[in-house]
Amino acid sequence: MAPIIPKRVCAEVEGELVLFLIGMRLNRPWKLHRWLPVLRAMPRMLRELEAQPELGLLHHRTHVGLREAMVVQYWRSHAQLDAYATARERAHLPAWRAFNQAIGTNGDVGIWHETYLVGSGRYESVYVNMPPFGLGRAGALQEATGPRATGRGRLAATAGAEGGGPMAGAPQGGTV
Repeated sequence: MAPIIPKRVCAEVEGELVLFLIGMRLNRPWKLHRWLPVLRAMPRMLRELEAQPELGLLHHRTHVGLREAMVVQYWRSHAQLDAYATARERAHLPAWRAFNQAIGTNGDVGIWHETYLVGSGRYESVYVNMPPFGLGRAGALQEATGPRATGRGRLAATAGAEGGGPMAGAPQGGTV
């Protein structure tokens, strides 16, 4: 387990990034034979991506609930995400085809994803008394002091210029 960082830090990623959320829902949990293959497919894909960082996955974290599972993924670019999703020799496309063949739209298992393209200066973060987490695992951690002490300052820093970015000229506030 990563050690706790006992101070305020924030995450910065060079350039743009992609936030990709993907998940599944057990609509008919008693149909184990339907949802278990779907559940097993994601760890195979994540192992493949971890073993080959050049494919573009920066970091991922899995969240599991009673009937739902979600993986938060940070990617270097949408082009790399799309290339992975459509590559015949990678784990995703065969799993997608198997899902459509076995389940399709019969309602047994729900799957979903959301893709967010995040430009430089369009995100900010803060972590206090946390180990490296989320975007902080995908990028580099910086002390959240000086210009990075406020949300506006962190937005400006992720845009690449202290005091610039999308919030330049806005009144300074008490964003965490």
